[in-house]
Amino acid sequence: MVKIIVGTNRKNSVSKVIAEIYQSILLEKGTASEILELEHLPADFIATALYENNGKNDGYNAFHDRVKAGTKFVFIVAEYNGSFPGILKSFIDGMTYPNTFRNKKCALVGISSGVGGGGIALSHLTDIFHYLGMHVLALKPKLAKIEQNMSDNLLTNRLYVELLQTQADMLLEF
Repeated sequence: MVKIIVGTNRKNSVSKVIAEIYQSILLEKGTASEILELEHLPADFIATALYENNGKNDGYNAFHDRVKAGTKFVFIVAEYNGSFPGILKSFIDGMTYPNTFRNKKCALVGISSGVGGGGIALSHLTDIFHYLGMHVLALKPKLAKIEQNMSDNLLTNRLYVELLQTQADMLLEF
């Protein structure tokens, strides 16, 4: 089962909508997936589940176990201030090192309101995943000006849809 990570804890995020679109693409290809939303992490996990508190927060542990069970991932990554959301970094820092992501595979999708499509954020995240031993798929769609390319929670940009479909095919063969 592919784990789709919504890389922000913002409520009603565009990232969640893109995750749902990606999930429907995978379903059309006959592949089951699970969406994991960082907004469902315990609000206090940074103080109660990291470092010396590792393993002590039951809510975080349950989320961690769902992630750890995955072998392939899709990260939907919104651009925040030229990089990816801090909540995503904190979440990654709380995962068991190095085994949670080592030798697993992932695809990255960047989204932004601006023209970059989250390219810098994807670069930063790729470096982190390489350090952790995760294999990152080379095709990384960068969905720029995302609000202008959506209507009623659907992507209206045909190229964006084709990029996600192509990436999903590549992930399944990866």
